[in-house]
Amino acid sequence: MTRAEGRSTVGRLRGWGGVTAMAVACAVTASLTLLPLAHGDGTFGGQSAGHGATSAVPAEAETCEDPEASLPARDADGPSIRKIKERGKLIAGVDQNSYQWGYRNTETGTGTLEGFDIDLVRAIAQDILGDRDAVIFRAIPTNQRIAALENDKVDVVVRTMTINCKRAEQVSFSTAYFQAGQQVLAPKDSTIDGYDQSLKGKRVCSAEGSTAYDALDEESFGAIFEDEHDGTPRDEDQLTVPNQLDCLVRLQLGEVDAVVTDNALAAGQAAQDPAVELKGEGPFTTEYYGVAAKLGADDLVARVNHVLEEYRAGGADSDWMTSYRTWLEEGLPGITGPPAPKYRSN
Repeated sequence: MTRAEGRSTVGRLRGWGGVTAMAVACAVTASLTLLPLAHGDGTFGGQSAGHGATSAVPAEAETCEDPEASLPARDADGPSIRKIKERGKLIAGVDQNSYQWGYRNTETGTGTLEGFDIDLVRAIAQDILGDRDAVIFRAIPTNQRIAALENDKVDVVVRTMTINCKRAEQVSFSTAYFQAGQQVLAPKDSTIDGYDQSLKGKRVCSAEGSTAYDALDEESFGAIFEDEHDGTPRDEDQLTVPNQLDCLVRLQLGEVDAVVTDNALAAGQAAQDPAVELKGEGPFTTEYYGVAAKLGADDLVARVNHVLEEYRAGGADSDWMTSYRTWLEEGLPGITGPPAPKYRSN
């Protein structure tokens, strides 16, 4: 779609006020309480989830048949937990730009970091350290989540991170704490009507290292979704970008025609911008978010699973449901509870 087809910069910047301004504000306030990752060391280059019975899945040494199956929950200490206790702080990799998940609430005047993922981080800190505020938050771009863990920049990543087999070879995941899926976000007046042939010839943005990019790589329906120099120093970061929010900014500026991202994130963006909407009848994938830790940090993963057991407990009065009602219910109504945990049997 071109500007001649009706997309004006002014129209795109309605609602989010615009998201460009939000991104700038986040960058300005990041130094207040959120520590960014260091770059100078050369290390970085369905809508409704119901309750169900806990299941045990046999562990597979060589294959990955059910990546959502995690280590059994335990509250015992181990080397990773002791390291956190000796430091006195949990270091968590989060987003600061995803509305209602991990974002700076500029309405408070202090730029407080808030959201569904932030609530979960604080619950983990409360369990391990007895203090929900004993957290060092580090802002991580989408494409640096795994590297942050591999290079010991953070203890955990709680950043709408989908559990899958590919990632499970690189990091360890907790049990699932949210069900989501990929969906298309586009202007309301767009001819795009979902993840289908209507994408042909359209410029579609996704975040590097995201499951949205993987979906486009597998089946793009003729969409243009890769920059000419992806993966090189000349990468334009126009269609494949470091952060998911970058896609929305480009959509609002008329530089791309659509975004493919998690419906959970897109719902918050659509709620903030009356000019865009989710396309299609619903998500075209089923994905589960997990808390990620460094590969081999089994004591920490088991402890997070213990936290999640308590976080889910209580039905409608659980901490999970309280956080859902606070942050997500308006944009993702009808969810009655978290996904049931799955555990490996050995």
